[in-house]
Amino acid sequence: AFIVIAKGAFESRFNDFIRLIVSDKYIKIYRESSHLMSGFNVLLVAVNLISLSFFIQLVIYHLHYGEKTDWILFIRIFTMLSVFIFSKFLIEKIIATIFGIEEVIEQFSLQKVTFRTYMGLLLLPVTFMLFYSDYITNFIIYSIIIILLTINLLAYFISLKIYQNFIFSKFFYFILYLCALEIAPYYFIYYLITKN
Repeated sequence: AFIVIAKGAFESRFNDFIRLIVSDKYIKIYRESSHLMSGFNVLLVAVNLISLSFFIQLVIYHLHYGEKTDWILFIRIFTMLSVFIFSKFLIEKIIATIFGIEEVIEQFSLQKVTFRTYMGLLLLPVTFMLFYSDYITNFIIYSIIIILLTINLLAYFISLKIYQNFIFSKFFYFILYLCALEIAPYYFIYYLITKN
C-alpha cells in the first residue's frame, strides 16, 4: 500500500527513484536536505522498515528461534528497528546542531536514506519469495545479508566521495561522527545479540 501511494502521489519522483541503480538523476535532483522529511521519503522509509523487519523475522525463523507467521514477533522486531533507526537519526541531528554542520549531515543522511530505502524496496519481493518457499538454505540467507551489507558500504563510499572536501576540512568531527554514530550502535547490537 505504501509503495502504491508513493507511486501515485509522486509518480515522476518514483520513476527517477526506481532507476537509481542505473542513473544518478534522482540524487542530483533531490539532493536538497529539505527532501529528507518529505512524504515520499516517509513512505519509503516505512516500506524499508517493514521489509527489513520481515527479513529479520525470516532469518530468526531459519535459525529456529521463532515462527515466520508470528505477528507479535514481527511487531517487536519492527518496533525495535524503528526505535533504533529514529533514535540514531535524532542523535545525528543533535550532534550536527552542536557542531554547526546541520546542512551537510542532512544531505549525508538523505543519501543514506535514499540508498537504504532502495535496498528495502529490492528486499521486499525477495523476502516474499523466501516466506513462501520451503527451501531456505544458509547460502541464500547469508548471500542476501552480504548483498545488503555491500549495498550499505557502497552507499557510504558514494556519500564519502560526494562530501570528501567537507570531510577533509573537518576530519576530526567526521571521525567522531563515524565512531559514535556509525560503528558504536552496530557494535552494541552485535554485543547484545551474541550475549543473549
